Amino acid sequence: MRHLSILGSTGSIGTSTLEVVRKHPERYKVMALAAGTNVEEMVRQMKEFRPRLVSMASKEAAEEVKLHASYPVQVVYGENGLLEVASYPEADYLLSSLVGSRGLRPTLAGIHSGKTIGLANKETLVMAGGLVMEEAKKAGVSILPVDSEHSAIFQCLNGEPPSAVHRIILTASGGAFRDWSRERMKTATKDEALNHPNWSMGAKVTVDSASLMNKGLEVIEAHWLFGIPYDRLEVLIHSESIVHSLVEFNDGAVMAQLGTPDMKVPIQYALNYPERLPLYTERLNLAKIGKLHFAEPDLEQFPCLKIAYDCGRAGGSMPTVMNAANEIAVERFLQEGLPFLAIEEIVQEVLSRHTLISRPGLEDLFEADRWAREMARQCTVAV
Repeated sequence: MRHLSILGSTGSIGTSTLEVVRKHPERYKVMALAAGTNVEEMVRQMKEFRPRLVSMASKEAAEEVKLHASYPVQVVYGENGLLEVASYPEADYLLSSLVGSRGLRPTLAGIHSGKTIGLANKETLVMAGGLVMEEAKKAGVSILPVDSEHSAIFQCLNGEPPSAVHRIILTASGGAFRDWSRERMKTATKDEALNHPNWSMGAKVTVDSASLMNKGLEVIEAHWLFGIPYDRLEVLIHSESIVHSLVEFNDGAVMAQLGTPDMKVPIQYALNYPERLPLYTERLNLAKIGKLHFAEPDLEQFPCLKIAYDCGRAGGSMPTVMNAANEIAVERFLQEGLPFLAIEEIVQEVLSRHTLISRPGLEDLFEADRWAREMARQCTVAV
């Protein structure tokens, strides 16, 4: 039986993970859960899965959860609470599905406590990929990808060494604005950006999908997970989201992982690797689909993808600054009603003000993150 700690249990990945747990109760025991401020959902999860430790984002949310607890459970909160859940000694597996840079410290805490990591928090590797992979290697800890694209690559590689790989192709749905002109995107609303055609995801990742920044973050994540240089990491727009990614080998053979868009598939694979368990989901019917479409991304239409490639190649502190600036820019778009195209403008402006730290330590990265957020909040936009 696998004993789980889950960071982000009330989000889309967290709730899908608990659906997998629900289907295989003989395989999993939920030991610790962490969430934001969704008290109602956390109380439901506690009643069903009875974790021994629960963390909420705020003291107020934690106190409310505790009032509704129907059994003895430890309830904590804040960043220290996340670290407690991540390193909970009775769990052997950490599912890290927090959104954004706040996933880095608890993911490292899980690594240092010897847990297998199911990683659905791409920002952890965008911010500090070299440091995280080195710490995992030192601790003898496996990092198993949960994002559908990286899970697909992991399955296609199936033990092949990086030297056998000619290139990796990550597919992208294209997001809500894949068929829009730049002129039309100038007036895009929050509701339009959040109307993803294929996937049901949280607000931040859905907006990132619309700008293609999410795919840029995934390119950087793939670089660290699989040890492949950026000039051999490519992106294809694939509107059906059936082919989740591809690997081309040196002999010209191309392996692809296909399936209906259902996050429970990569989640369950990461939880059970290398074993595959039954999963009752919609089965792929290629005859019914009929055609699959692919196109190269337009980097003038979606400059965030090029920005991510440039920052990944620059390395050091640049991906950290890009990620932090993007998080604040997306937040301002969602909360302040900034124009959609202001996201890329803010990111570019913050990057232009940053002096690269080529070999940053962890605290250097956290300081770069703090600085970039402050700059992004101060940016005025011309869009």
